[in-house]
Amino acid sequence: MPDPTIRDVDGHPITPETVLIAYQQRCFPMAETRGGPIAWYRPNRRAVITWDRYSVPRSLMKTLKHEPFRFTVDRCCGEVIAACAERSETWISHDVEALYGELHRLGHVHSVEAWSADGSLAGGLYGLALGSCFCGESMFHRTDDASKACVVHLVALLQTRGFQLLDCQQQTPHMQRFGAYEITDRTYAKMLAASASAGPTPWR
Repeated sequence: MPDPTIRDVDGHPITPETVLIAYQQRCFPMAETRGGPIAWYRPNRRAVITWDRYSVPRSLMKTLKHEPFRFTVDRCCGEVIAACAERSETWISHDVEALYGELHRLGHVHSVEAWSADGSLAGGLYGLALGSCFCGESMFHRTDDASKACVVHLVALLQTRGFQLLDCQQQTPHMQRFGAYEITDRTYAKMLAASASAGPTPWR
């Protein structure tokens, strides 16, 4: 009978609790292919957004004034994760998808969805809440600006609910436009410790 246990590239079993502990140690899981094994990463530098540097691109602000999307939270997290994995190259393996789906069921992983006027899913993002830090994982769009709009909606939620930090993990031109900047692992450790000392932030 096949072993249903999810294991990393070294053969160690991974549970949702393992993932949470890894995040507390500034690590996160990734695979190299959709069917590949999970490995653990802790970058020397990572991108974050803090509210003092956060900004919305001007062109996006113009788009959002027309209210092209309706937003929901945690309505279809599993569908969002699956959509984020629908790429020719993805780090979201089937095991990663299963783990984050279970973490969502346990109340740690959350999603933001953007819906078009016709009721179709236009884009979304998901991530993991850790203290007052939200660790963004991935996003996707099927309509122009949908994923960017989800970032704006997410930050508004985080600010309202008392979160202090949005961890983007790796810097991209996309997130840099929102004010993401790189910090050292040592600085991130201090930020994460401050986030943890604030205690868990209620999502709802």
